[in-house]
Amino acid sequence: MGLHFDTRESDSPWVESVWTCRSDEVSTMTSVATETWGLVFWEQQGRTLAAITGPETRTGTAPVPEDADFVGIQFAVGTSLRAMATPSLVDGGVVLPDVTDRTFWLDGAHREIPRPDDAESLVHRLVREGVVVGDPLVAATLRGSPPTVAERTLERRFRAATGLTHGAVRQIGRARTAALLLTAGAMPGEVVDKLGYYDEPHLARALRRYVGRTAGQLRAGDGGAIALDPAQSTTS
Repeated sequence: MGLHFDTRESDSPWVESVWTCRSDEVSTMTSVATETWGLVFWEQQGRTLAAITGPETRTGTAPVPEDADFVGIQFAVGTSLRAMATPSLVDGGVVLPDVTDRTFWLDGAHREIPRPDDAESLVHRLVREGVVVGDPLVAATLRGSPPTVAERTLERRFRAATGLTHGAVRQIGRARTAALLLTAGAMPGEVVDKLGYYDEPHLARALRRYVGRTAGQLRAGDGGAIALDPAQSTTS
């Protein structure tokens, strides 16, 4: 019982991951901070719904529709929607209108709801039509390329594309990777060394702020339902 996740990475530069989830007899979960925005589709009691989810700057408790099946697309950092500024989505989201069992409405048109195995096809259509756009400077910086602009300009580009600072993007991503490693059985000291935390208390503070679990809880699988797929730890 609980949340049953299945997550895969994507070979598309526009997509971070594609995930599915089944909720069984669970009404709330611990949400984990994320530096990315996404599209999520779910079916419950014969009704189909869709929403845009925004970046989340902290952990929290979120409601979960019971007995529902979800398909989600998490977009790569630096991508955004033409018609909606990413900063307006931070710590929130938008339920999409005019959803049928096959289509949803986005940026002035009905679009087919994707299956998990063809999510990239939808994304590539959105990119071709200019519905989803990207900032190449943000993407290159995250890949480790030296910035080609002043620090103030870089921060302004990060805030416009992600709604977050460059530092926040790195901290949130590192905390989630730490949580996945701990869930897979890594020792806190190993995570500190691998991810560059100062010490175990520094790691503990990051987990408390961004994940809502202690290292011990993550290693033991305690604490209830959480929006974190342990399968990701093998590729993070």
